[in-house]
Amino acid sequence: MKVVALDYGSARTGVAVCDPSGTLARPLETIERIGAKEGTARLLQVIAEQEAELLLVGLPLMPDGTRGDQANATMAFVGRLRPQTDVPIEFEDERFTSAVAQTKGGEAGLDARAAAELLQGWLDRQDTA
Repeated sequence: MKVVALDYGSARTGVAVCDPSGTLARPLETIERIGAKEGTARLLQVIAEQEAELLLVGLPLMPDGTRGDQANATMAFVGRLRPQTDVPIEFEDERFTSAVAQTKGGEAGLDARAAAELLQGWLDRQDTA
C-alpha cells in the first residue's frame, strides 16, 4: 500500500512516503504553510504524484495521551482537507517522532524526517498485525 505521511505544522509540514511494497519510509519534502491555498495545492499534488492509497497524519498528543492545542489544530486541518481528496485519512500518535528524527540526522529537513519516523513506525506495526 502506498502511504503518504504528514507531520503537520501550520508553518511547516513534513511529508514522507513509503515504497510501493509498504516496507520502507523516506522523507520527501517540507511544505510551507500547508493551510494556505498554495500549500494545500502542493499537498494535493504530492498525493496524486505519489498515487497515495492512504494519508497518515501525525497526531501530536500530550505525554499523557490527551489532545492539546496542536492536536486540535491538526484535526481541524484534516477536517478542511477531507472534502478535497478521496484518499482515506488516518491519524497516528506522533509523540517523540521529532526528537527521534533529530537524533538520526540526515539531509532532509527535520519535519520531513519526523514524518518518515511516524510512517516507518506505522509500517513496522502493520507487519506484525
